[in-house]
Amino acid sequence: MARRTSSSFRARFWYTLLVVFGAAVLFFLIAPALIIVPLSFNSEAFFSFPMPGLSLRWYEEFFTSERWLTSIANSLFVAVISTVVATVLGTAAAFGLSRPHFPFRGIVMAILLLPMIVPLIISAVGLYFFYAWIGLLNSFTGLILAHIALATPFVLITVTAALSGFDESLWRAGASLGAPPLTTFRRVVLPLIFPGVASGALFAFIVSFDEVIVALFVVSAEQRTLPRQMFSGIREQISPTITAAATFLILISVVLFATIEILRHRSERLNSNR
Repeated sequence: MARRTSSSFRARFWYTLLVVFGAAVLFFLIAPALIIVPLSFNSEAFFSFPMPGLSLRWYEEFFTSERWLTSIANSLFVAVISTVVATVLGTAAAFGLSRPHFPFRGIVMAILLLPMIVPLIISAVGLYFFYAWIGLLNSFTGLILAHIALATPFVLITVTAALSGFDESLWRAGASLGAPPLTTFRRVVLPLIFPGVASGALFAFIVSFDEVIVALFVVSAEQRTLPRQMFSGIREQISPTITAAATFLILISVVLFATIEILRHRSERLNSNR
């Protein structure tokens, strides 16, 4: 009895220690964001902590200034187009690679995942010289193509995970009933894997909307996205408006990741009910 009590005490001790260590690591990771959010309400025109007062003046400037509104519009324009194209390409690639007799599947998968593995600075430098050669520098087209390449691997991974529990007999059932492949995909397959596709699309949107390194290399001042505008603002003038922009990005990321988590739980329920 005493031995069992001692073993139970050690298990609770190590579990508590693990929880405390995990909480400390999590706090260390999110502490910079926790500092930025209250600083965005600072009433002074410089960074100071503790703050002398509270004000919404920096949010007012962020949502009324033409350069900030233009940068938000540019980011949304690039992110929406990149997300749509990356979702289509990533979903199609996942279906192709899920075929049991797909040749050189491992090599093709590795090539498609390279944009996720290669450091962004290397990709940005390579894109700069390539775009300079073909004439795509300083254009939204070049930035959108770059973001599609960066976002597609995230869609590929999430859709591949969703397809791991997919019943292949549904394809054959649709074909036996006379449905074309596109109809089978739209009416049968897509509703079942929709949580995975939607999660991939949200990841693609986040990757494009938050990306700054490639944007610094391939677009000009006229095509500034929101992250690039923030980077330029730090270099040119230190304004608390940047903290309001950072809080805006943090809020968008939290909402999107919460949506991804909801979709993940829905996908798990669908897989458990099959």
